[in-house]
Amino acid sequence: MVRTTFDHLREVKDSLPKGSSAVIAEELGITADDVRDFFSGAASGDSGYHLEPGPNGGIVTLDNTRILEVALRLAWVNVNGL
Repeated sequence: MVRTTFDHLREVKDSLPKGSSAVIAEELGITADDVRDFFSGAASGDSGYHLEPGPNGGIVTLDNTRILEVALRLAWVNVNGL
């Protein structure tokens, strides 16, 4: 389980190259809409994504960090030009 802020998730999303939702979805065997929902805060209740009021857009608790892990890897590659 990981706790972060909604604003942090938006920062990760904003650092991704264009088309990353499809890349993440393909790697994880989910839909691109699932990835977009994850970063927009619209993930369904059974997704392991829990948003509660708090600072910086709210506190997000993630039971499953797969999307975030792949997104962070893609963002790191994008920022570092690898």
